Amino acid sequence: MITRLYAWTMRMAAHRRALPALAVVSFAESSFFPIPPDAMLVPMVLADRARAFRIATVCTIASVLGGLAGYAIGALLFEAIGRPIVEFYRAMTEFDRVAGLYDEYGLLAVVIGGLTPVPYKVVTIASGAFHFDLIAFTLASAATRGLRFFAVAAILWYWGPSVRAILDRYTVPIAWGFLVLIVAGFAALRWVF
Repeated sequence: MITRLYAWTMRMAAHRRALPALAVVSFAESSFFPIPPDAMLVPMVLADRARAFRIATVCTIASVLGGLAGYAIGALLFEAIGRPIVEFYRAMTEFDRVAGLYDEYGLLAVVIGGLTPVPYKVVTIASGAFHFDLIAFTLASAATRGLRFFAVAAILWYWGPSVRAILDRYTVPIAWGFLVLIVAGFAALRWVF
């Protein structure tokens, strides 16, 4: 089943509507959606290495715009929308403690959230809820999300054929590894927040 899913993903990554779909997923992931855009970014770059940096650009811009939507949810609609999202990620019990962290380490919290597998939507919503400086938030989001997505694109652009050969050969163990990383990301979220 995992092998068929991988083959389907690689076919879809080359589809003409893949780039707009990546933009939607990148936007949504920064504000409410649980699946990171890397799940699309990686196969799309592997499917068309010549467009690696265009794909990373779309992913970055959409992610920053989605982060601004998450910020707005936190700032304007926290009780109606933000709180249920944060509760979904089981981060509500310690959410209030984050206010103190933002006062002392605000920019660092955004940087960590932008570069790591910690669900970025929690960081964006918290940034809005605690009224973190919008310009600093936007610049940190652009820098960290851009660094993350462009690093992935550059690695795949340079080592794409080797990576593709490894993925083709070890699809199942790699899929299990990603599952472990996702679980670790949620565990890290509970530890950080």
